[in-house]
Amino acid sequence: MDVSAFQNLISVLTEELSGKPVDAALETYLNTSHGVGSQTFIALAAACATGVKEGWMCQREGGGIRYGRVIKPSDATHGFSVDVVDMEDIAGPHHTHPQGEIDLIMPLTDGALFDGHAAGWCVYAADSSHRPTVSQGRALVLYLLPQGAIQFTAAT
Repeated sequence: MDVSAFQNLISVLTEELSGKPVDAALETYLNTSHGVGSQTFIALAAACATGVKEGWMCQREGGGIRYGRVIKPSDATHGFSVDVVDMEDIAGPHHTHPQGEIDLIMPLTDGALFDGHAAGWCVYAADSSHRPTVSQGRALVLYLLPQGAIQFTAAT
């Protein structure tokens, strides 16, 4: 697996998501159609674990969080950027999602939570904000951002 193969894998999903509202209904759909135990979840979790291990994912580190933008928004990913973070019992920087955020939570420690959510999908609507927090262990979180839009804020 490399970035190109990962992009091919993720583009199948982003094509399906393209044009859909980023809202609670999308979260329900993703957890039903692509949730824990599905081929999509298994393939993405394995690809992310491989990418981190091989060093082409989560190449940066700051404040105890490993992170990195794996793919910039493009036609190949239907306008979504893809970021992956590796967090353990820590809160990240507060930010807003001008066009929403679609998160895939992949615990590396049994029972690890992301913003109180277990393994699976979590969707934040447009103009929402949060301080992303992993508790009860370590998790990888994949972020799909429409047009790569994210705004870090001074809020804590």
